[in-house]
Amino acid sequence: MTSSTSIPAVSRLRSFADSAAMARNPVPVLSGYNEAFGDTFRFYLGGLKEAIVTIDPAVIQHVLKTNAENYQKSEIQVKRMGHFLGKGLLTTHGEPWKTQRRLIQKGFDRKQLDALSSIMQDSLAESLQDFDRQVHDGPVDIYPQLMKITFAMVARSLFGASLKDEDIDLVSHTICTVQEFIVRQTLQPYLNPWFAASGELRKHEEMRTRADAVLMEYIKKRRKEPPRSDLLQTLMDARYTDGEGMPDELILSESMQLLVAGHETSSNALSWLLYLLSSRPDCLERVRQEFDSVLGEEPLSHGHVPKFEYATQVIQEALRLYPPFWMIDRMAVADDRVGDIVIPRGSMVIVYVYGAHHAPRYWENPETFDTDRFIKANDKLRTPFTYLPFGGGPRGCIGGNYAMLQILMILSDLLRKYDFQLAPGQRIEARPMVILRPKHGIRMTFTNTTAPAACIA
Repeated sequence: MTSSTSIPAVSRLRSFADSAAMARNPVPVLSGYNEAFGDTFRFYLGGLKEAIVTIDPAVIQHVLKTNAENYQKSEIQVKRMGHFLGKGLLTTHGEPWKTQRRLIQKGFDRKQLDALSSIMQDSLAESLQDFDRQVHDGPVDIYPQLMKITFAMVARSLFGASLKDEDIDLVSHTICTVQEFIVRQTLQPYLNPWFAASGELRKHEEMRTRADAVLMEYIKKRRKEPPRSDLLQTLMDARYTDGEGMPDELILSESMQLLVAGHETSSNALSWLLYLLSSRPDCLERVRQEFDSVLGEEPLSHGHVPKFEYATQVIQEALRLYPPFWMIDRMAVADDRVGDIVIPRGSMVIVYVYGAHHAPRYWENPETFDTDRFIKANDKLRTPFTYLPFGGGPRGCIGGNYAMLQILMILSDLLRKYDFQLAPGQRIEARPMVILRPKHGIRMTFTNTTAPAACIA
């Protein structure tokens, strides 16, 4: 097959010159390339590794769905993330991935989410006690606060109520620190020899080993205990076609990867959602009224989720503006072609999700927070594969329904208990790491609500 030279290209020299800016924030760099070179272009990651970047929905659909078998997860995930997180759903492909996906999917079906709802509510109630103490001392950065809430909820959904607070903190800190290191390895690959020689790599490996030991202790202990209704039980009960279960080492890898994928998605979505709602009191009050109307005095459970029509629209729009997974990377197994675009074997293909979500050709006024954008009447008008908050195709996020339940659960409690406003004098900016985070945090002031608010339509 001919080379991909027909695709507009950013020169290796310019790619290298922009690598420091890419490491600081790849979004303006890639968006600038989109403006200059079009929906699909080639560039060199860190000035070294060639990649094809696209926001073209036809190319995205082909890579993620139509010919997904030809596109494996790239070295970023299989090698870099696999080095620290082991071989699990995030870091495998082919038949091993299909087998694991089938087994783990049972942990996120309707029946299991119904069972998890009470575990999640108990975790949230405990976390909000600490949150309430923090917010009464003045403005707080909501990002780390929500990270603590969502991580504790995911951890206890996995391991049950017996997971100690200090162990949750250790594993959470390890995951965040290792993720930042993986991003540096990926965006500045020329530093990897220095990371190895200086001891940076070994330091992060030792952190991972300590966190692994903590979780493995819980797994081995659980083997001797009666069955429970959490996700760890789903992993332990899973059986392959030969009747064998997962070994403890694989359960550890899958648990760690579910922790990685499961908490930051929701905490980031909630952080950006509260930020956006703080400037739209009309939307805020409509969401509050919907929670009051649907729930009354009941705690939110999975059965309530389909009833939250407006709240879901608001969440979807926040996920469009600030998609947690701002890019998706794949590697072509064999030569391929999408229309006029040639993709040679071995090519890295980057689906630039943030760019697709902000492209004026697919979204009217894309930088505007428009909560009516996702009304059901608009669903059929939307170009497929221009909205990818949880990925797309067979490798779409396995925990998407869990994430929506978690976001709605936390949002309902916060909105019905607190009024909030953005603290003045801040510069709110996104920082794409593995997940699209607030770079400087988002500081807010919370006060207790005095009465249910009326809807402002």
